[in-house]
Amino acid sequence: MTEQKNLVIALAAAMLILVGFHYLYERPKQLEVLAKLDKKEVVDTQGKPIMPQITTAATAPKEIVARSIATTSAERIRINTPSLQGSINLNGAVIDDLTLPKYRESTKKDSESVKLLSPDNTEQSYFVQMGWQTIEGTWPAANAKWQTSDTELTIDKPLRLTYSDGNGLEVERTVKIDENYMFSITDRVTNSSEKPVAMTPFSAINRNYEPEVGGYMILHEGMIGVWDGKKLEEFSYSNVVDDKRIERSSTGGWMGITDKYWLVALIPNQNMPIQAFFESTPADVTTRRPIHYGAGYRGTPIKLQPGTSQEFTQHMFAGAKVLRMLDDYEKKLGFNNFDKAIDFGWLYFLTKPIFYLLEALNRILDNFGLSILVMTILFKIALFPMANKSYRSMSRMKKFQPIIKQINERYAHDKMAKNQAMMDLHKKEKINPMSGCLPMLIQIPIFYCLYKVLFVTIEMRHAPFYGWIDDLSQPDPTSLFNLFGLIPLELPSALQIGLWPILMGLSMIVQQRLNPQPTDPVQAKMFLILPLVMVSMFSSFPAGLVIYWFWSNILSIIQQKAIMHLEEKNAK
Repeated sequence: MTEQKNLVIALAAAMLILVGFHYLYERPKQLEVLAKLDKKEVVDTQGKPIMPQITTAATAPKEIVARSIATTSAERIRINTPSLQGSINLNGAVIDDLTLPKYRESTKKDSESVKLLSPDNTEQSYFVQMGWQTIEGTWPAANAKWQTSDTELTIDKPLRLTYSDGNGLEVERTVKIDENYMFSITDRVTNSSEKPVAMTPFSAINRNYEPEVGGYMILHEGMIGVWDGKKLEEFSYSNVVDDKRIERSSTGGWMGITDKYWLVALIPNQNMPIQAFFESTPADVTTRRPIHYGAGYRGTPIKLQPGTSQEFTQHMFAGAKVLRMLDDYEKKLGFNNFDKAIDFGWLYFLTKPIFYLLEALNRILDNFGLSILVMTILFKIALFPMANKSYRSMSRMKKFQPIIKQINERYAHDKMAKNQAMMDLHKKEKINPMSGCLPMLIQIPIFYCLYKVLFVTIEMRHAPFYGWIDDLSQPDPTSLFNLFGLIPLELPSALQIGLWPILMGLSMIVQQRLNPQPTDPVQAKMFLILPLVMVSMFSSFPAGLVIYWFWSNILSIIQQKAIMHLEEKNAK
């Protein structure tokens, strides 16, 4: 049992390291990056190209205005679907105004819808532009005025835009949108001039602000890409700041910028060779611009002969990372690994099935909290034979605790003799002290996978349970130190120890009482402290994870009590 106690202590220590890593390493590293940026030479990022040959915006500095003003001041075509609301700016045909009406910023009733994209002249500009590169530069120009007779873009009504440069080169752009978050953009370029024109298609995502990232070690936020339909690469914002520009060659694939729950991604023709890139440029105080991030690609060059046309189709995703939806897009559009925009981690092959199991249970129970409880029961049933063997062994160990104590006292100064006596006892009574460790070892990946599911999936965001738990993906909002909300007192996060973590700690104490107690005084004290450590740690974990751990403990207690009862009955 000494090994089992050590394993429990090691697990607790590992979790403490997991939480403390951010504060002791990741956060100082982030601050160091920001300090470096402050010392860099100030340059004008307005008018800088996303690629050396592509101009992203007008060269004149822009006055930063409120988003509500920016989305009404320019001539725009409305986007109107159940999943997306917003508009396309006719100056540059830029997709720069998207709101997600199905998602709110918080669980409060008056909370605003999530705003995903925002125009170039706003404080947090985030937009997508598409066009062509010629020897003269970006075509059409970044601020070129496009024409249309349409008034809005809907699921049933595509948007048709046209632009002519007056020199015989014109483009007709058709924008379609589905019921979710996928845009289909087709450009048909016609050369009516008397000379051939060399052109290269490009698409670019621009983010002209430093996004607030959680800095979590188990979650990637930043740049993401899949090359040749297979290889996934992830780059943090600090990676792109350090490298300034990262390029990859691929045939097809996809690339974009991912947040915890949201994704903006570009999906080129899957048969076309592309040159993808991620980049950053420093801040510019003269235009009040913070750091700029870019992600995009340049396609295969074409030579458009006089009197000919060329058509080019690509897709753009901008919305919530709903797993089943991402899987469906892979099948429909013929590209791979789109589901990996959701960071399921290195146990992906377990985490994704666990999520789908929870989702299936939720369709029946209509509550993810109840689904977690039922899933825990299913896991317990699957592990029942193994757990039974473990609990029987622990029950027998508890029965022989007095003999083990005598051996420890008799051979207190002779370690080799003590170990030999213990081995003889285990062999004679057929006790395996390591058998109690296996169920716990299996629990670790299940715990990790459920943590990932609760932490990264949009389906779990704002998913309520019962009572005061209105979001299973967030910590229990109550606290012992304000009597669970009875006293109107705001507390620091260190004192936010809610009722569910306390219940979990109490279940741990009960479970400890059923197990053989350590004979070593130091280990005994550590064993007593462990529930307090776990309560403090779990108070910052998602409530759904705490509920799972509490319910798992309760089921283990019931099973262990039943086995102890049978062992005592058989002994008589």
